[in-house]
Amino acid sequence: MKSALRRQAFITILVAVLAGIGAGNSCTRDMPRSQRSRDGFVHGNGRIEASEVEVATRQPGRVQHIFVRKGDFVVAGQRLALMQVDTDQAEREAAAARRREVLESVSSAEAEVAVRKLECQAAEAAVQHRRSELETARQRLARTETLTNQGALSQRDVENERATTRQAEADVSASEMHHDAACAAVAAARMHVTSARSAVAAVDAARRRIDTALLEFELRAPRDGRVQDRLAEPGEVLEAGGKVLKMLDVADVYMTFLLPDTIGARVALGSDVRIALDGVQQLVIPARVASLASVTSVPPDTPATAPERQRRMLLVKAEIDGELLRHHLQQVTTGRSGVAWVRVDPQAEWPAGLSVSPELIVRARS
Repeated sequence: MKSALRRQAFITILVAVLAGIGAGNSCTRDMPRSQRSRDGFVHGNGRIEASEVEVATRQPGRVQHIFVRKGDFVVAGQRLALMQVDTDQAEREAAAARRREVLESVSSAEAEVAVRKLECQAAEAAVQHRRSELETARQRLARTETLTNQGALSQRDVENERATTRQAEADVSASEMHHDAACAAVAAARMHVTSARSAVAAVDAARRRIDTALLEFELRAPRDGRVQDRLAEPGEVLEAGGKVLKMLDVADVYMTFLLPDTIGARVALGSDVRIALDGVQQLVIPARVASLASVTSVPPDTPATAPERQRRMLLVKAEIDGELLRHHLQQVTTGRSGVAWVRVDPQAEWPAGLSVSPELIVRARS
């Protein structure tokens, strides 16, 4: 009886083991060949993509003109669209007229300074002349007093010379006061020049502010790329931040694809990738693994059965070589599907069918 029970238990365990092996083989057979690891390589299907850049307005306004069409290739700094700028343009013209006016006031103030300087110089010459006359009058008075003491001249002559000397002294004082006033007028005229130049600086600052506002109404390409879509049309009124165009950054091109988590665990950042595009014979593009992300419905820290572990996938992003892209910007197209091959064994040699296309290497080096 016990022997029969032992045989029955052994048979049950054997059946279970065989069933498990069969299930494992079934999972391996059901796995797509494009996602199996073979000879140091794994590969998956993907599509060429590029980073998107949206061109938006900084200020609210009406779209006046869009200079590009969908599919156009543009370079950094190229003018893409123009918002309506009638009000700001009128303000700029008013500022220009104001600038011409204050420049004229600067010229007038500078001319006044020149005139006041001449007046100051003339007043200084007059002071010197009056001082010379005063010196002459004092000398005559001294001679007259000497002759009067000797009895050669009368006292009246002395009084006349003294009166002349006093008049000369008064003339000197008057000329010195006129000289001081003329020099003060020069300083005042210089202050007018400074004020006028400050007015010019204020107008220039206002013009720069208006010019900056006008530049904000002129939308330019932030980088080289291709216009993917027009999100607005001329005549539309947009708020600040309103989107006008969507661009593709053709210098940041990549392919994303999925690998089973069990195989993807062997993929490391920086691993070599070769992309073979569908429908393009003998064109293999070099790339590198840039990022890895788990894509699964089962939390990573939750124990899972073998079938659940097989359903866990790893999202791989392979970036195409930037130097290569810079030499082929006009030829970069997105949306094309293909196969990305990842080398998981650094010692493995790339098969002949996955050699980088010679024309890519030649063009990149030229």
